[in-house]
Amino acid sequence: MPRVSDRQRIAQDIRDKIASGEYAPGAKLPSLRELIAHYQVSAEPVRSALLILQAEGLVEGHQGKGTYVTPRGNAS
Repeated sequence: MPRVSDRQRIAQDIRDKIASGEYAPGAKLPSLRELIAHYQVSAEPVRSALLILQAEGLVEGHQGKGTYVTPRGNAS
């Protein structure tokens, strides 16, 4: 069984938290620093995971303000 990359694991975990309502529509995600500490990885996999989620329309980043769950983020 192939190993799941850190970015895929992080993206799936955040996806699950959005789907469960832990991260509600409009909610701000933890900061990059907090996510790095939580997942015990470098910044790159966290950034990559957030880019995946942005491409899927689940989150949106606001320069200098953070990353937020989109209003339709839990519609899946």
